[in-house]
Amino acid sequence: MLRSIKETQGYNIVARDEEFGKARDLLFDDEEWIVRYLVVDTGKWIPGKKVIIPPNQLGKPDWAERIFPVKMSQKAIIEGPALDADEPVSRRYEKKLHSFFGWNPYWLVGVPENVVMGQMTHAEQESRGGASENEPEPEEETDLRSSDEVMGYHIHATDGSIGHVEDIIMDDEDWRIRYIVVDTRNWLPGKKVLVAVSWVHDIKWLDKEVYVDLDRVSIKDSPEYDPSAPINREYEEKLYDFYGRPRYWI
Repeated sequence: MLRSIKETQGYNIVARDEEFGKARDLLFDDEEWIVRYLVVDTGKWIPGKKVIIPPNQLGKPDWAERIFPVKMSQKAIIEGPALDADEPVSRRYEKKLHSFFGWNPYWLVGVPENVVMGQMTHAEQESRGGASENEPEPEEETDLRSSDEVMGYHIHATDGSIGHVEDIIMDDEDWRIRYIVVDTRNWLPGKKVLVAVSWVHDIKWLDKEVYVDLDRVSIKDSPEYDPSAPINREYEEKLYDFYGRPRYWI
């Protein structure tokens, strides 16, 4: 089922029947458009520490009661690698976190096993431009973005500005992001529409701008999105038929 990411903010986080925080944000991969981590506001439970949990470590969410159950214990989470609340999530930290809990790193899918297990020979490191044993490991960039930060980014159609990002819609089965919700009130008072992430052709992160390959008139005339109604397949078919775009579910 498709769900609003903004709506998940404030969900209770429960680790084996022990509440230890609330959902504050979701970190998504801006290359794959998939949620990689849930950011937990631990408040009084773990003051000053940022806690991130991958979706595969969650039990079945209770959407009605607004609860994200976690498979790990509160003690294990507290003892995990520390990350200051204001510190960004680096690849170095991700490696430390995944190693501590024994998780399979998502960024190594498709990489040869000897590389995954850290068994590269010196010659292989040299051929890949890697560091030698005596050199510090270079810091790698990640493609992680805060969903909370993206809210409010300006949307640009092919012929001008059209509004801003009001929300992000994900699939609660695989945590893939399917749509951004565009609030067009700066141009079309009161109307909200959906734009599939596959129609986004550029994002200027420093300028907080999202560029889509649709013109303003098409967006203006597209099926209106009602946040109070669930997004069903009938609505999605209507949306894709309107734009004449291939459907992601086929």
